[in-house]
Amino acid sequence: KVRSLEKPLPADSYLANNNKGKVATSLDKTVEEKTEKVALMSHSPFETDTELNNMSQREIETHQSFLQNLCRICGSSFKIDPNKRWHPVHGPVDDETQALLRKKEKRATSWPDLLARVFRIDVKGDMDTIHPTKFCHQCWTVVQKKLSNSPCEMFSPRQGPAEWHPHSSSCDVCGTSSRGVKRKKQVLNLQVNKKLRLVAGHARRMRQIKNPKKVTQKSLMKKIASCNKIHLSTKILAVDYPACFVKSISCQICEHILADPVETTCRHLFCRACILKCLKAMGSYCPTCRYPCFPTDLVSPVKSFLNILNGLPVRCPVKDCQEEVCLGKYCHHLSRHKEVEDKGGYVYVNKGGRPRQHLLSLTRRAQKHRLRELKLQVKAFAEKEEGGDVKSVCLTLFLLALRARNEHRQADELEAIMQGKGTGLHPAVCLAIRVNTFLSCSQYHKMYRTVKAVTGRQIFQPLHALRTAEKSLLPGYHPFEWKPPLKNVSSSTEVGIIDGLSGIQHLVDDYPVDTIAKRFRYDAALVSALMDMEEDILEGLKSQDLDDYFKGLFTVVIKESCDGMGDVSEKHGCGPAVPEKAVRFSFTLMSISVTRDNESIKIFEENKPNSELCCKPLCLMLADESDHETLTAILSPLVAEREAMKSSVLTLDMAGIPRTFKFIFRGTGYDEKLVREVEGLEASGSTYICTLCDATRLEASQNLILHSITRSHEENLERYEMWRSNPYHETVDELRDRVKGVSAKPFIETVPSIDALHCDIGNAAEFYKIFQFEIGEVYKNPDPSKEERKRWQSALDKHLRKKINLKPVTRMNGNFARKLMTKETVEAVCELIKSEERHEPLRELMDLYLKMKPVWRSSCPTKECPELVCQYSFNSQRFAELLATKFRYRYEGKITNYFHKTLAHVPEIIERDGSIGAWACEGNESGNKLFRRFRKMNARQSKCYEMEDVLKHHWLYTSKHL
Repeated sequence: KVRSLEKPLPADSYLANNNKGKVATSLDKTVEEKTEKVALMSHSPFETDTELNNMSQREIETHQSFLQNLCRICGSSFKIDPNKRWHPVHGPVDDETQALLRKKEKRATSWPDLLARVFRIDVKGDMDTIHPTKFCHQCWTVVQKKLSNSPCEMFSPRQGPAEWHPHSSSCDVCGTSSRGVKRKKQVLNLQVNKKLRLVAGHARRMRQIKNPKKVTQKSLMKKIASCNKIHLSTKILAVDYPACFVKSISCQICEHILADPVETTCRHLFCRACILKCLKAMGSYCPTCRYPCFPTDLVSPVKSFLNILNGLPVRCPVKDCQEEVCLGKYCHHLSRHKEVEDKGGYVYVNKGGRPRQHLLSLTRRAQKHRLRELKLQVKAFAEKEEGGDVKSVCLTLFLLALRARNEHRQADELEAIMQGKGTGLHPAVCLAIRVNTFLSCSQYHKMYRTVKAVTGRQIFQPLHALRTAEKSLLPGYHPFEWKPPLKNVSSSTEVGIIDGLSGIQHLVDDYPVDTIAKRFRYDAALVSALMDMEEDILEGLKSQDLDDYFKGLFTVVIKESCDGMGDVSEKHGCGPAVPEKAVRFSFTLMSISVTRDNESIKIFEENKPNSELCCKPLCLMLADESDHETLTAILSPLVAEREAMKSSVLTLDMAGIPRTFKFIFRGTGYDEKLVREVEGLEASGSTYICTLCDATRLEASQNLILHSITRSHEENLERYEMWRSNPYHETVDELRDRVKGVSAKPFIETVPSIDALHCDIGNAAEFYKIFQFEIGEVYKNPDPSKEERKRWQSALDKHLRKKINLKPVTRMNGNFARKLMTKETVEAVCELIKSEERHEPLRELMDLYLKMKPVWRSSCPTKECPELVCQYSFNSQRFAELLATKFRYRYEGKITNYFHKTLAHVPEIIERDGSIGAWACEGNESGNKLFRRFRKMNARQSKCYEMEDVLKHHWLYTSKHL
């Protein structure tokens, strides 16, 4: 400490003699000491402008260290508290306060919100050089008692919080002048003020105890309330409730049913109008228990009580009515009686003179004159009840009049104006309209101008407001952090749409990448998707009886999909149509779970995993999916980001609380062609028929059922290295047999599975062939000519179009496959088959297939079709027997890829993943038509900007918020 060069001040000696917590009993002496201290401070010889300007950094640091020992709310020192308990001003509330908030059905996530509510102090803009960052346990106790409506005689907002100012040469906090003289004026003032508050509160209670009879007379309070004509008697209750229950729902002053109920600090219930009148007439204390009570202490009861109160049945007291209605709807019911009475109407009687004009036809001066008495009455009411807010009273009267006349549209507009919302739509609503109706900028702007010109109001928002609204929905808006940081990925979070070719170093010998690609950074896209689902996550926590403040760890399962969109070239303009193919990589949030007591609990699960609305686009490129080099160059950065995220944890602020997430990626949304492409396998016509096992086509045709999943991404990488290095110096055929068809380097990890959509399409195409061969009786003539096959196909197409209205297609698609694989189709085909002996096997084959199909098509087969799951092995074995006997001419020594997967691998995948249909790529396929529609709605025709706009609008289309 710096020893003072001045004589100690009286205040210093006072504190030195009372450092054990004593407070002076003589109030006059304390006031004299405070006055003398202030006088000395004002005549300090060291307080000059020069020293203020030359204030050292050390003094500011000392000031800041002193602040850490003071309470932000009341200013008291933590050294007074023997336990030195304190709480942080900023940050989430503690567990005890959280439990109390849930009990009171109130929501507050952090201390700043709670302190603003209890003490009316805004601490969000605090600076640590001016304001303390902690508050004492006494103020924490005040918060607890305020929340629980318990009696509280400690510091409250009525006595005023401590004020904080920047450090100066005469600082009240650290008490140092530029020469280092210690002062403790702040602590002295707080101790004296606290003593004064205690003495005044004790005197007030003593006055109340000495003369209690004047304030406990029921008749006097009822006379003051005088609410017989406006409040409802408990006699109109339709049910004869117990007396104690009736007392709990009635006002303690007027004994009527509670109207606009309020709760005091001492937990008693009154009508708002009754308690305000009594407080004004009889003093600031509770009429029931005489505990001190002020109008600012009145709060609304919990919502559950209000729901019970509004649901009470009451009987209408109007003569010849006696209808029973809920208390909450009683006013609306009574207004109908008033409308009937008012139909005769009040007719003004003119007592001579000129005819009385309507109010709206008068001049402004005449209107003021006619409404003068009403204006004075409204003004008096506003000053008495609403703090002088005449405008709110008049608007509320107008709103009630409109509601009573059922003019709800005008009333809604007025209510929106009163709430400051205006009558226009929210920008996010306008953005949702534009995206979901595929309007271009010019089309939307034309609609916006037309509606504004016709109605005279700005219902739709201008385009710049929509662009502002879409920023918060696109990746790159929300800050986040990875722990540990992602390897080879930038730590910047403000990353929007980037070029798919960024980061690729072009060398002379490299393969020329001639494509246009746009994408989001994978981690930024996942963060945006999670923030879009914030409400679903919090609702899931609530439904599982978990804390809203649960920080994690959340486990997020991601389904990845990638597929080519085929030819997407525009068919306008002159010249030859150049094929323009596109590829989309997308992901779907399948489920989010947390761990509690070593048990995994799902708080979110996607109900429609194959919907286009939940399949979020990540990368769009104008390229051919068969172009291995281009596909590798574009998707390699995505794969690198994905691999980095596997071993890291995401920290993201959600609902004001930092929460942690880890991700599990499952690449299942690929058709067989793309699986073979990214896993380095030979094409679909290869001898190695399956992407799940090592079986050849011959082995699969001889053994249709007994196979298991053996392939994996790691094994494919090992086999590629073996193929590349040929360590045993084998021939090509021997080496090919050793690596089981792996001929290129795998670059995307996929989960060995079956794509349900393409399985359905592939099997339907095979049944379509079987129908043709049965019509042509190939079982008798195994070598038909090409013309005969065309004739059979033409006959089948004509008959199906005639019987079941199934139009032929050049290429099998999902809709045609669904319509083809029905019993009606088989019956129609049987009409073209001459031999009746062949009808029964064909019908049985289709029947078995229709029993097996729901197992791999449904999202949750164990819930939707458990019996068919149990029967699958039997049905598949019988199906295989039919193929090997009745249809031997087609499947002797060969079998299709999807028939093999359907018969051999479905039960194992169901046991491993629980579903096949939920992990299909159908959502990504459904996005193909969206690509074409979004491409048409864009005004920017440059292909580079066009892909950017398509990606942005497709992302907004999948937003749950919109």
